[in-house]
Parts: sequence; C-alpha cells; structure tokens
Amino acid sequence: MWKYRGQVRPDFAEEPGEGQESVWDYPRPPRVVQDSRLVEVRIGDTLVASTRSAIRILETASPPTFYLPARDVFSATLVPAPGSSFCEWKGAAQYWALADDPAKGVVGWSYKSPRAPFAAIRSHFSFYPEKLACHVDGERVRPQPGGFYGGWLTDEIVGPVKGSPGTSGW
Repeated sequence: MWKYRGQVRPDFAEEPGEGQESVWDYPRPPRVVQDSRLVEVRIGDTLVASTRSAIRILETASPPTFYLPARDVFSATLVPAPGSSFCEWKGAAQYWALADDPAKGVVGWSYKSPRAPFAAIRSHFSFYPEKLACHVDGERVRPQPGGFYGGWLTDEIVGPVKGSPGTSGW
C-alpha cells in the first residue's frame, strides 16, 4: 500500500533548509530517536508534562510524534479514556483524557506493551497538540492535519505531511 518508505524523496516534497528535516527522509518502518530538548504540555495554566527526555518516532510522511516518560507526566491530570487503536508498528494504544475535563475527549495515548522494536516508549505518553498546548524548546507545536494522527509540526519539519484528504496512500 505504501509507495514511499524514506529511501527516495518524491518530486512534490519540499526541500529542507538548514536546520530542517523532511518527513520524506524518515523511514518506514519508523525510527525511534531520543530528544533532549525541553518538551512541555499544558492545558491552560496547568502543566501536564515537562521533560528533557522525550522520544521522537519518525515515520515517512508524518511529522514526529513525541513520547514523554511517565515520570515527567503529572499523572493526576489524566484518567483512562474509552476506546483504543492499533498501530501496525507499535501495537495497541490506550487513550487518556483530562481528569478535570474528561468531556474534552481523548487528549493523549500510551502503549502498555509496545512491540519489541518500540519497547523504548513503554511507560511514555504522547499528546494531541490540537487538544493541549504542546511546546518543543518554547515553540508551540501545530497539529498534524486530519484529526487522527498525533504528529507534532514545528518549524524544523517540512512536508507535505499525511493527514489531509487524499494523503492516506502515501
């Protein structure tokens, strides 16, 4: 199904500038990368998470997804949410909602038992930047289009990225 796997950048891909990364250079299957920048997640004035020990998952055509260690997430701000999803690479995801505002719906997810190549994200959380204010080294993250994927768009990322109509077969 997938035409692109990170070996060849398609003609329609934007050329990355200095200090930028093209989502078309990311591999499929995805790569796990440590990231020591300051990553913060907030809802209003409430700090949900803060770390310099994030993990980025880099997958062809998608902006990176940041996973934050449970030790750096204020777990009292979260409660389990109904539903789940299954990633062909990572396995079954558990969903999370805000303890103070569960009606906001799913704001994040985690993998209790990720598949072996992604074991590093066990005991980590990721968050939807369209639901919470996510920042990487002070830059406000923009959400990946489409509402389902959880990629974090920052100025260092060039695309186009999957998620918009017509991009599911990339």
